[in-house]
Amino acid sequence: KHFWLFYLISTVSEGTLVALLAARKDKILQLKTELDQEVDDSVLNSTLVAYASDQAHSSVEKAGLIALVKIRFLPADEKLSLRGETLKQAIQEDRRRGLVPFMLCSTLGTTGVCAFDKLSELGPICEEEGLWLHVDAAYAGSAYFCPELRWSLEGIEFAESFVFNPSKWMMVHFDCTAFWVKNKHKLQQTFSVDPVYLRHENSRAATDFMHWQIPLSRRFRSLKLWFVMRSFGLKNLQAHVRHGIEMAKLLESHIRSDPNFEVPAERHLGLVVFCLKGGNALTQELLRRLTRSGTMYLIPAEIHTKRIIRFTVTSQFTTADDILKDWAFISKTATTLLAEKHGKAICINFRSLTMMA
Repeated sequence: KHFWLFYLISTVSEGTLVALLAARKDKILQLKTELDQEVDDSVLNSTLVAYASDQAHSSVEKAGLIALVKIRFLPADEKLSLRGETLKQAIQEDRRRGLVPFMLCSTLGTTGVCAFDKLSELGPICEEEGLWLHVDAAYAGSAYFCPELRWSLEGIEFAESFVFNPSKWMMVHFDCTAFWVKNKHKLQQTFSVDPVYLRHENSRAATDFMHWQIPLSRRFRSLKLWFVMRSFGLKNLQAHVRHGIEMAKLLESHIRSDPNFEVPAERHLGLVVFCLKGGNALTQELLRRLTRSGTMYLIPAEIHTKRIIRFTVTSQFTTADDILKDWAFISKTATTLLAEKHGKAICINFRSLTMMA
């Protein structure tokens, strides 16, 4: 049996790369033991394939580019969740093509809409097929302080690694990312180097994190995390998460009551997504005006081909009045934009009639 071990790294993107490199090394070592002849690592690497949802963060694609590993992005279901049957089918297809599946990067709380991959279905398949299951919970990880929000963790026992970002919702300053690994030896066999200038008298006895990561040196990240945990305590951290969710619910209720807007994906946690019903161009122009106003900073995402705007609440100081003011500004800006569009449409129609006359 192996027990979860935890350490701090810079970003979730680094965590994705570390997990992929460790999973790749572990699979290559397995393949070498199964072969009767010496095969170069680069040859075996060319046969490997990893998986992620088409809703996964861009860091998964970047990790594949760095490691020269094929990443196959699988279609999510109607709730934007990756399901077990989709993974199973992809694995079977790739094995028939002569590829070697070795990793799944699943997401709990996707960047676009905070959707959750179905770990309870994916985990057993990864164990059965010999895949390293990495879990990216960059934003949603802080929510697991609250017992009622842990429903998406069913199947986490199958994971080999797990990462979340306290700097997103836990009030810890960037950079600070928490990375768990089930078997530290799989990291050490990936990153260990032993030149004489790195040895010291405690090399064998001490835990040296240079063998767990890409860089040799580390920043001192633990104190700022400890200060937050010590200052707030579990109950206040839980209250902070629940408050963010209530603020998001408040905004969602106003968006849904406005006939010009739609909420195209189910709200999860403190993230609300919305768009104008008039189409992508209008939504993008609304986003541009909101951002350029300096009143708020919002970023876009896409659900298939639909452009959406993301609104998330992570500050401990956000109040209901803040949400109402934000919504009033969003609504006013949208009303002005739609009026301008309507006016232009009338003007164009009038000119057409005049020319016909």
